[in-house]
Amino acid sequence: MGWWPFGSSEQDGVKKTSGGAFESPSRTNRAKCYEARDAFFECLDRNDILDSINTKDGRATARNACGQEDVIFEKNCAHSWVEYFKKQRVVNYQKEQTIKRIEAEGGEIVAPQLPTRGSS
Repeated sequence: MGWWPFGSSEQDGVKKTSGGAFESPSRTNRAKCYEARDAFFECLDRNDILDSINTKDGRATARNACGQEDVIFEKNCAHSWVEYFKKQRVVNYQKEQTIKRIEAEGGEIVAPQLPTRGSS
């Protein structure tokens, strides 16, 4: 099997277009990827693991607690997607904590506004 997990079966390996580019994953393959991601993240949540990618301890803890879910996640998603989702989990948590801290201090979160025509 090739490194790209979006073939129609494990034996087919990487699917390419006639021009040689890799095919985009189908809706079904994306759904399998999201399902595997969600199962992995649920396992991390059950085991109070936030970061499964950025630290050596985090990777080891995640591998011990959720190794099977991680293998399925890696199998059903492109490597770049897996890396993105794992990093985004940490970023989203940090963002939520920052918002909570600002609100607890009495601050207000105001979304920046795009300039309108005629304003400088």
